[in-house]
Amino acid sequence: MEKEMMDIEGRGLDFVEAEFVTIKQSTVRAVDGGHVELQQVGALSIDGERVEVTQGAAVLMRGNSVSLNQSTAVIAAGNTTELNFSFAPIAVSSEEMNASKSAVGIMAANHLTAENSTAILMIGNNVNGTVTTLLDWRSALAIGAVAGGVFGLFSLFHRR
Repeated sequence: MEKEMMDIEGRGLDFVEAEFVTIKQSTVRAVDGGHVELQQVGALSIDGERVEVTQGAAVLMRGNSVSLNQSTAVIAAGNTTELNFSFAPIAVSSEEMNASKSAVGIMAANHLTAENSTAILMIGNNVNGTVTTLLDWRSALAIGAVAGGVFGLFSLFHRR
């Protein structure tokens, strides 16, 4: 990292790189750092060892420890991922994921803990807590089989 510490507020930025990054009420294209703290920030890409976002939005978040609080991310990926009052269409964690009062499209982790959360599909080795899911593995398999059959039928008609 070039700079040790950056503290930015109220700006539009292209690329930010530092060991300790704190950004408030700004927009940024990409953030790369060791400890990244964002408050009310819109970003395309966030990458860091420890990423904490409060009331922000991002397309891609990656890190060793990812934490979203009242935020949204299209893809949130980390070794440990925590969502609190947040929304993520895709949330993936290699080790542990905690979701509290959040909405997730596809949630995948080795150990999942959910408290009053909603998910379309959960994939995990250990699942604990109260969660409402739209699909379990049986219904996902059935939907895949039906979609494959319909696709195969249309491909037969398309050839004629």
